Amino acid sequence: MVVRFAGDSGDGMQLTGGQFTLSTALAGNDLSTFPDFPAEIRAPQGTTFGVSAFQINFGSTAIDTAGDQPDVLVAMNPAALKTNVGSLRDGGLIIADEGEFTARNLTKAGYDANPLDDDSLGRWQLVKFNISQLTLDAVKPFGLGNKEALRCKNMWTLGLALWMFDRDRAPITAWLKTKFAKAPELAEANIAALNAGHAYGETIEIGGQVRQHHIAAAPAEPGLYRTVTGAESLSIGLVAGAQLAGLKMFFGGYPITPASAILHHLSRLKEYGIITFQAEDEIAAICAAIGASYAGQLGVTSSSGPGIALKGEAMGLAVMTEMPLIIVNSQRGGPSTGLPTKTEQSDLYQAVYGRNGDAPIPVIAARSPADAFDCAIEAVRIAVRYMTPVLLLTDGYIANAAEPWKVPDMADYAPFPVTFAPEQEPGTPVLPYARNAELARPWIKPGTPGLEHRIGGIEKAPGTGNIDYSAEAHAEMTRIRVAKVAGIADSIPDQAVELGNASGKLAIVGWGSTYGPIHQAVRRAQGRGLDVSHIHIRHIAPMPHNLGDLLRGFDQIIVPEMNTGQLKTVLRDHYLVDARPLNKVSGQPFTIAEIATAIDGVLAKEHAS
Repeated sequence: MVVRFAGDSGDGMQLTGGQFTLSTALAGNDLSTFPDFPAEIRAPQGTTFGVSAFQINFGSTAIDTAGDQPDVLVAMNPAALKTNVGSLRDGGLIIADEGEFTARNLTKAGYDANPLDDDSLGRWQLVKFNISQLTLDAVKPFGLGNKEALRCKNMWTLGLALWMFDRDRAPITAWLKTKFAKAPELAEANIAALNAGHAYGETIEIGGQVRQHHIAAAPAEPGLYRTVTGAESLSIGLVAGAQLAGLKMFFGGYPITPASAILHHLSRLKEYGIITFQAEDEIAAICAAIGASYAGQLGVTSSSGPGIALKGEAMGLAVMTEMPLIIVNSQRGGPSTGLPTKTEQSDLYQAVYGRNGDAPIPVIAARSPADAFDCAIEAVRIAVRYMTPVLLLTDGYIANAAEPWKVPDMADYAPFPVTFAPEQEPGTPVLPYARNAELARPWIKPGTPGLEHRIGGIEKAPGTGNIDYSAEAHAEMTRIRVAKVAGIADSIPDQAVELGNASGKLAIVGWGSTYGPIHQAVRRAQGRGLDVSHIHIRHIAPMPHNLGDLLRGFDQIIVPEMNTGQLKTVLRDHYLVDARPLNKVSGQPFTIAEIATAIDGVLAKEHAS
């Protein structure tokens, strides 16, 4: 079942969706969510560009995406209906708050006539009632003003949704009491609205599809589960990685959508030896993190595309000084300010190539909110083992979306404790750029007796690290830096095939958040007997050793990505394979149908030829 809540950005749709997600997780359903909200802090009320939506796909089987088309659309005003009804499947259900369909709101949304009263919504089932008035009636005993009372209508709507899908209200009631502990009258008013919405569904013959649907729990391995967003999962993974390395962690960040949630989450984890620093700008944030790494902690910074551009010179400093540093890029639509709250994968070139000089940095891409945990640990492992900055890519969809996550047993993760350079006798030569077998230099803590040394962004002499402008020194250090990062491929696993055979007619190759729709599209195609496989790349740079041979085993390759073909170009460059693009740059994730159509098109052409 796919449900979308949509309303004005002040109607609390994200909160409503978040609490419905909580109740769905507690019911044991598998789920995936897609919050979709405007960039404006407060867009003009009732306008189409101020609409905020939250979509959730949940069921009793494995769920990989937030769903192609909603089965149910809850529209809190005309603008929400206008911007979202086109996505609703034919025959789907619209639940509309007719109290908000006033002449003024209809005009703001661009309607000439009230769509609730004509036949323009004939493709769908329509149920309308005055949610605003019903909410006012429910909270009247609490003496709230009209404005405050109407803020409770998202809870009334949530109550109706909980009744429709046979959900328990108790966890939401407990959450409201905690949230409004200092204003108990607001807690009680919201609880009254929640109960009124539930009772309305229970006692009124609404008609249409508005009846109770019980969806059984999804099969799951025994264990402890929680719902995580990508930002939460990544934050916990960074903490776990620091623990496995035996390090304290310093996070330097500057607020930017959609990366700010990482700073918010880490700031609540101080008991794990985490220091968070909200810097005055992006450059200060990454430079502070480099300073923390120099001092012997794990330095971490985070941003989105525009902020990563600002951090570029300091990333080069981390490459030159060979400091372990984690740089998280939660990608959004660009260029420039672009689409602050919409998702995209258009920073892959920036991650792989986007620095002055030859400045290679390993790049890892998470494929889902839960996967961000393991990717964060892997980024830390590579950073401290090879003494290098690492770029970890997520995007707005992964950062904000939620899914169930089985909390892992950390005993299953091998520690990778850091060993700092030991103190030396006075007079012994200090070699900050000596190399081990993997070309990593030693990590020297400032203040270690006998290890006083100079370090900075000017080119170094091999071994001693002394300033050296000579052609020979620069050529050798450039070669070493490139070889060190290339050698990381020796410690990463071979590329696996997610679904299908290791050779055949067609491979769908993805990275990042395209995993879910690709996986489902390939699964459905295989169910129809089509020869298609799914390959999903986590390590973007360096790539797994076997990837080239794997790709060459397929007649055709399609690369779906939310950009104009960046991974496709990288694959062509590396392996000389005829990878073909399937691009989307709308600020919205791929649907399963879009990828399924591409699969059918390619294989139909091959069959015809």
